[in-house]
Amino acid sequence: MWSPLGMMNSKNWCKASPKRKAGQDPIFTSIKALTFSTLYRNQFPWDENPLLTFGPHQLVRFFEYDLYLNNPFPDLRNVCAYQPRLFSTHAPYATLPTSIKDSGCKIVYICRNPMDMFISLWLFSAKLRDKNRESLSLDEAFDKFYHGISAHGPFFDHVLGYWKASQENPNKILFLNFEDLKEDMDSHLKILAMFLGVPFTDDEEKQGVVEKIAKICSFENLKELEVNMKGVHTSGVPHTHFFRKGEVGDWSNYLTPFMIECLEKLIQEKLNGSGLTFKLLSKTANNVASPRS
Repeated sequence: MWSPLGMMNSKNWCKASPKRKAGQDPIFTSIKALTFSTLYRNQFPWDENPLLTFGPHQLVRFFEYDLYLNNPFPDLRNVCAYQPRLFSTHAPYATLPTSIKDSGCKIVYICRNPMDMFISLWLFSAKLRDKNRESLSLDEAFDKFYHGISAHGPFFDHVLGYWKASQENPNKILFLNFEDLKEDMDSHLKILAMFLGVPFTDDEEKQGVVEKIAKICSFENLKELEVNMKGVHTSGVPHTHFFRKGEVGDWSNYLTPFMIECLEKLIQEKLNGSGLTFKLLSKTANNVASPRS
């Protein structure tokens, strides 16, 4: 498995830094805007939500692509304006140090179906390519993805690592599907809030707080905010690159019938007996579930 230097550096802090408050600071993979707005909803006026002036990646910072990018031992005590602190990582579960696994910190993992994830990754990577370098063709990228060649390890190993851990320890790891969030944001926001220890009160639900968070954190709204339409992330990636369509089933506009067949077989093979299900939501295949052994 290949990992960026920042990810390797970040393990130094997880293992050795005396400044970390283990057991208080959740670590998140994506789902930044929703988590930020849910966890901190009572720490700022509603019409002053920091998401209106800062991008999600600025508010919930990456270990490997931000904090540890150029510094193996950054001071993390004051990188978050709110408590408890939120961080983000792409690290596979197997590579997380025991200082995280055995601590009281909580992990929220969000997964996207492999077909949409592959297309999104391919198009995103093309934007990052140097103008003097030719982008990978769809066929080349598909071959690499199919054979498990990816920046943070094979897709299915990554997903199943967190999935199995969430089944074994549901109080520590919340596993969410992107497709489920798109289908029913409100219900999953309540699940997220309960998991984080900040459940919505009856008054909040009556006042429409859940719906307000869902609206401000919707992909469509975030994409149109001025802060996300300009500027560059600390990694050098323009903020606009993080927003494309946010749709379910867009893979059907790119993948060939042969690619679809290969991925469907691979999904069945990799998920066999795991209990994990992917919603593809397309004309070709509505759902690919893990067959029970």
